[in-house]
Amino acid sequence: MDSRRSKTRSKQTVNSGIYVLEIFAKKNFSVRIKRFADRIFSAGYYYYVGSAQKNLKQRLTRHLKKNKIIHWHIDHITSINTNSIKSISLSKGSKKNLECELANYFEKKLKLDSSLHRFGNSDNNCSSTHLFYSKKKIDHSHLFSLYQSMVRLIPSDIDTL
Repeated sequence: MDSRRSKTRSKQTVNSGIYVLEIFAKKNFSVRIKRFADRIFSAGYYYYVGSAQKNLKQRLTRHLKKNKIIHWHIDHITSINTNSIKSISLSKGSKKNLECELANYFEKKLKLDSSLHRFGNSDNNCSSTHLFYSKKKIDHSHLFSLYQSMVRLIPSDIDTL
């Protein structure tokens, strides 16, 4: 019975984790979210910190689809044809607290634009937002040096999850 529990636990661990989507917006855009309706989102790079405590592969595969039912804040951005996910940084099996740690890292250490308060983090109060903006692409080596368990995937490699 204990071996069944450990197999179930390890299966859940592999199918959960924390991720960072690197999204490139070719041009300015807007979203249909009441809180951000008056906001013009600038062209450039957006970094979204998310988590999936189950069904990680399905969540990431869904993020990559353009045609989907809008459910989360980030769906409003990833479904725009001129926006594309350039990479996914992934830490399999990581607990939800890493999501907050990464969001705070993007805001406080990398000093990325975090003016989209409460975007994608309505389920917690550990950070002001989970979406960050940068006119230029950030250097991922900082992220990987701090979080060695993270791997970087290019969207065409999604099957390797």
